Amino acid sequence: MKTYNGKSVYGGVAIGKLHVFAKEQQRIVRRTISDTAKERERFEAARAEAQEQLAALYDKALKEVGEANAAIFEIHQMMLEDEDYLDSVNNIITDQSVNAEFAVGITADNFAEMFASMDDAYMKERAADVKDISERIVRILLNADAAGVNTNEPVIILADDLAPSETVQLDKDKVLSFVTVHGSTNSHTAILARTMNIPALIGVDIELSPELEGKLAVVDGTNGVVYVDPDEETLRKMEQRRDEELRKRRLLQELKGKDNVTKDGRSVMVYANIGNLKDIPYVLENDAGGIGLFRSEFIYLENSDYPTEEQQFAIYKEVAQKMSGKRVIIRTLDIGADKQADYFKLDKEENPAMGLRAIRICLTRPEIFKTQLRALYRASKYGKIAIMYPMITSLAELKRIKAISKEVKAELTAEGIPYNDVEEGIMIETPAAVMISDLLAKEVDFFSIGTNDLSQYTMAIDRQNPKLDEFFDPHHEAVLRMIGMVAKNAHDNGIWTGICGELGADMELTERFLRMGVDELSVSPSFVLPLRNTIRSLDLSK
Repeated sequence: MKTYNGKSVYGGVAIGKLHVFAKEQQRIVRRTISDTAKERERFEAARAEAQEQLAALYDKALKEVGEANAAIFEIHQMMLEDEDYLDSVNNIITDQSVNAEFAVGITADNFAEMFASMDDAYMKERAADVKDISERIVRILLNADAAGVNTNEPVIILADDLAPSETVQLDKDKVLSFVTVHGSTNSHTAILARTMNIPALIGVDIELSPELEGKLAVVDGTNGVVYVDPDEETLRKMEQRRDEELRKRRLLQELKGKDNVTKDGRSVMVYANIGNLKDIPYVLENDAGGIGLFRSEFIYLENSDYPTEEQQFAIYKEVAQKMSGKRVIIRTLDIGADKQADYFKLDKEENPAMGLRAIRICLTRPEIFKTQLRALYRASKYGKIAIMYPMITSLAELKRIKAISKEVKAELTAEGIPYNDVEEGIMIETPAAVMISDLLAKEVDFFSIGTNDLSQYTMAIDRQNPKLDEFFDPHHEAVLRMIGMVAKNAHDNGIWTGICGELGADMELTERFLRMGVDELSVSPSFVLPLRNTIRSLDLSK
């Protein structure tokens, strides 16, 4: 038996034969071209064919893995229309008199390097996307076939990494697990694994040898381990765990439509965190009671310029309508720190986590803030929208927010544009906000505790620095006491409080949170049903 370790992106146990997914490397040879105009036409024809292939992949993905995962192929189609990308390829063909394959390869390398060097995790993922679309064009130009999986039985896919176009072309009934040497927790492979509810590991230090093909393996997605040729004892234990997890998963499905109520009658709101419209199918599929955190900054991160009022309005309106009257809490712009958009032209800071970010950007650039607020208020006519402001540290900030909000409402009224009164709350994610939460509670309708940043600021630990992992304690008593203080001050002033950070899904703490008086827990969609199960098992009267 050989054991390999990696990073888990989705838990569970998979047992089956390995299939080594080896990509055929396209050999690009530089050739001198005399008729560059004809070569540009050749590139354009290949690009058009790639667009057709991506449209077909979108339709296939829509049927098999839902709108959220299919959307990546819309992004790829848009990338194939990006003027900077197209100009780069055509300029290289013209200026260097070279073949289209070579120009596409150079452009892919340049763009991928640019994305990979960015600090933001979302933008880093675009490096893999630009490589994927470029490889597709090169294959078309070379008349080469794409890699695939030919197997008659379900297998554990072992690969260096998998591009979105490769994952969607897999027969999902034949995939037990994904194991990759590279990749990230934000990769399409990881997202797909979570959607399919199958174990997946990344960063596994294993050589992709043909000798591994067909070998029996066990993937322990919970502990991040792969066993190749497992011994009898390991195999027996893992089979027991797999069977128990499947049983629990079937039981969880029976919880759909049931209330989040403890045995002694305490009702809890269980909502979902999302990043964009593509996540809504997961929210509905997992029966969340609402959206507790819509991270609106992704609208900005996915744009090459400031999103317009109309663009934002369309998105907020759609999410409100799709949630059919359920509460949708939209957090205003939270750019800064680890989330950077170049067009904001933010100065480089020594300590960005403590710098110009979130509400501080909104208050120093009110024109951006007012555009977003206009879109939010307009969308409020189409559902139950609530607005939440991040990184609040003082009453003075709240007063400035209210003044801007009042201006926006007055403008809309004067223009005859309808809007509803909405709940307005704040995120409690700094010790300062905790200590004055009794005062802040008098000014807002609800609190939502951002435990990620609250833990970072309380323990003085940069959560982006992996070297500090050994010093980070997610159950630090100081953080838990702060949560209890916030909940008490909220209730003393007649408002509700929730948690939308990672701790909300930590079911070791669920009972303590409820005893503190936390009213709402907002988690990733896949945690909604397990959390409901935990809540329904508790008896707070004991």
